Amino acid sequence: MLEKKLDILPDKPGIYLFKDSSRKVIYIGKAKSLKHRVRSYFQSSRNLDHKTEILKEHIQDLDYIVTDNELEALFLESNMVKKQKPKFNVNLKDDKAFLHIKLTVNEPYPRVLLTRRVLNDGALYFGPFLPASLARNTIKIINRHFLLRTCHLDIDGNLDRRCLEYYINRCLGPCVLGLCTQEQYTQAVKHVALFLEGKNEELIRNLTQNMLEASERQHYEAAALYRDRIQMVRDLTAKQKAIQGDKDDVDVFAYYREGQCLALQLFTLRGGKILGKREFYWENLDFFRPSQFLRDALQQFYLSAGFVPHQIYLPVEIEDQKLITQWLTERLHRKRKGRRVRIVVPKRGEKHDLLLLVERNAKIAFETRFKLLKSGKEKLLENLQKELDLPKFPQRIEAFDVSNIQGAESVASMVVCEDGLMKKNQYRKFKVKTVKGPDDFLSIYEVVYRRYRRVVAEEAPLPNLILIDGGKGQLHSAYQALSKLGIEDIPLASIAKREELIFVQGQEDPVLMPKVSPVLHQIQEIRDEAHRFALTYHRKRRSLRDFYSELDPIPGIGEKRKKRLLRNFGSVAKIRHASVEELTPFVGRKLAHAIKQRLKV
Repeated sequence: MLEKKLDILPDKPGIYLFKDSSRKVIYIGKAKSLKHRVRSYFQSSRNLDHKTEILKEHIQDLDYIVTDNELEALFLESNMVKKQKPKFNVNLKDDKAFLHIKLTVNEPYPRVLLTRRVLNDGALYFGPFLPASLARNTIKIINRHFLLRTCHLDIDGNLDRRCLEYYINRCLGPCVLGLCTQEQYTQAVKHVALFLEGKNEELIRNLTQNMLEASERQHYEAAALYRDRIQMVRDLTAKQKAIQGDKDDVDVFAYYREGQCLALQLFTLRGGKILGKREFYWENLDFFRPSQFLRDALQQFYLSAGFVPHQIYLPVEIEDQKLITQWLTERLHRKRKGRRVRIVVPKRGEKHDLLLLVERNAKIAFETRFKLLKSGKEKLLENLQKELDLPKFPQRIEAFDVSNIQGAESVASMVVCEDGLMKKNQYRKFKVKTVKGPDDFLSIYEVVYRRYRRVVAEEAPLPNLILIDGGKGQLHSAYQALSKLGIEDIPLASIAKREELIFVQGQEDPVLMPKVSPVLHQIQEIRDEAHRFALTYHRKRRSLRDFYSELDPIPGIGEKRKKRLLRNFGSVAKIRHASVEELTPFVGRKLAHAIKQRLKV
């Protein structure tokens, strides 16, 4: 099958997906010519590097997608790698979902919001902000000085009352006709974008011009607002230390590596001043070629980044550098027109000194992560292994908890602790399907069975320890589920809440640790996180149940109308007490009457 596909490969640009014997994608690449690029892997005369030799041994099948040009192939490759996370591609990730500030320019009257997810939704994203307090303080400054709205209303300018935010000078009031024009609001949004991009000098010029124009028209209150904004921006600018002579927007990448472990450091500079930094880590980097590694890292980072700088400093040149530069320039121009993006490898002078600074920080991050923090966590996990008499080092722990109120909306959670750190992107939540009433034992049985049936089917790695929130009953239920799957040899333990006794499957007596024991604190932390995650999901299910139960039966009420009603009225109770006239603008008069009839007080 593979040989036949190699024979019919087109001489066109596109991406190729190599698969192993289980048809799982293990590598995604792009090619100017699929025919020549893919077949080159299998030519005996070609000298292959170690990574490609290992990759070749695992290839059993391939798929490909033809594109119009190589740039389109690059973009498609980036998206596919991010989605599939193949084993032999570089997967850019860090331990935290850092806070970003989202400017919703995809709305008629934009807002600024805090978010940990960067989406391709047409909004502008700025960040990441580290520490998180920097993002929150920035939001406060924007609300205090630029007066963008903070509400979730659909703005049409037809409200008849001004809100409290307007009266305390925290909003321009676009919801009430005559308080703020669309042009004035758009101008404020532009100023916020300049502020978040760190373009303080351009912002001060714009604000000064607005202040003078307002003064000439004798709008002295408006002029005073512009004056205060100018002073605020100048004060912030004075606190930031410029470390580079030119005023360009620059991202600087550098790394430090020992063996299979690597720390990648990013410094973001706007207007010559450091606005933030970010670290990424790899622990099992079997294959490393700097030019390819940095190329893949840039590709994945800027695929979802909310900002593309004019210059990027790197320690070495990267593969496909011209193509990557072209791709980044196009992404830059989607956000704002400007110059081309330049990828620079500084060899001397101020730029090289900056690169060395980032390299030193990468080494510090490496030592903190892999030598200081990890040694402490490893010692703690070694003690946990000893205390519970586990056969293997508990590198990966999966913990379960069930949440319900008298059996209603029973849900469960699974959280993951890997190398002593919680891995939130691997958490899972379950809606209990087969259990009626408040039966924690059967609920634990169901979710443990469902979880590991899938793990076994996908041949995914099993945990070194399964932790159940509960006592002997919950422990036995989980053991029965594992036995049915034939994997009852996985270490299994449970922790009872009141006495904090730890029951270990196969051990007759419970383990009782001192209350000050760091090992007990680690187990409690994992248990409490599972409980928190289950409780959060249960509350969400309850709120959905309460909302849907009363509006679902009404013909003509779909998802969009439900959301519109709830967004504008706040709750089902307020919808119930609203008049037909108040409901009509959102659903029409006929449906408004139907809602009033169904939700009689």
